[in-house]
Amino acid sequence: MSGPTERGLDEFGEIARLFRPLTQGYPGAFQLKDDAAAIPQRAGHDLVVTKDAVVEGVHFPVAEAPDLVARKLVRANLSDLAAKAAEPFGCLLAVAWSTGFSTRDRERFVQGLASDLEHYKVALLGGDTVATPGPFTASLTAFGWVPEGRMVRRAGARPGDKLLVSGTIGDATLGLAAVKGEIADADGALVYRYRLPEPRLDLRRALREKATAAADVSDGLVADAGHIAEASEVGVRLDLDALPLSRAAASWLERQGDVAGALVRLATGGDDYEVVCTMPAALKKPAGFTVIGEVVEGEGVEVRAAGRAVDAGAGGWRHM
Repeated sequence: MSGPTERGLDEFGEIARLFRPLTQGYPGAFQLKDDAAAIPQRAGHDLVVTKDAVVEGVHFPVAEAPDLVARKLVRANLSDLAAKAAEPFGCLLAVAWSTGFSTRDRERFVQGLASDLEHYKVALLGGDTVATPGPFTASLTAFGWVPEGRMVRRAGARPGDKLLVSGTIGDATLGLAAVKGEIADADGALVYRYRLPEPRLDLRRALREKATAAADVSDGLVADAGHIAEASEVGVRLDLDALPLSRAAASWLERQGDVAGALVRLATGGDDYEVVCTMPAALKKPAGFTVIGEVVEGEGVEVRAAGRAVDAGAGGWRHM
């Protein structure tokens, strides 16, 4: 890792002080003293690589706590690996410190990063640090192992398969609304789900054994089901009346006049970081999953809510 840092603070000194401990002793990181890392092959496994970036004011609110930004960045990347049924082990980090980021802000960012990398047993292998006059920006590239040929792709869904999703959907959408002061969140559960989602790494075995296709729910359930449909060249029927909801989300839904519109909002808001997948109809549904539809001949996503067909718009977050 290299690049300019704050005036009076040597860049290599910052790397040694803040980032070197995050290598967790991984030998191929060379204590971040080299310009590259070395990743030895793991017999019988494929290397899975994913990358996500966040920009202040776009992916998280301005003035969000730096440690929370770092932790969510880690978790978003690990969620991608989870949907591929991969076991994470390492990552690369690129950070563009904005001029508004103080030394303490940098330390807090690294503290959050360290906390989650240690928790998920992921080693920092290298990266880059630079300064920018623009908004704070960070990008993480994560690496994981999966048994050879067993990565679960978006392609692979077949007509007749069940469409399922893990966990609950919509909490992050409501959590962001709570952060903005638009709704109440008395116990903070919704805000927590928005700020610190849990990557579903616990689902690896079920996905490897049963899933024909999978994606993590980051852009929005409708959009991510659509990604599976597009990659698999099939259609998907999605029943939002079957949407698994937390107690807080169900309570919010009960207070909405337009139930169909409210369900669409929950299913298109994104940031849930659950896994939407397809499985053969003959297989028993794994614990923790809810059947929410089916795969059909055709293309695109047909969405139903409150017993009728609805327009879900773009289906979720659009990056461009």
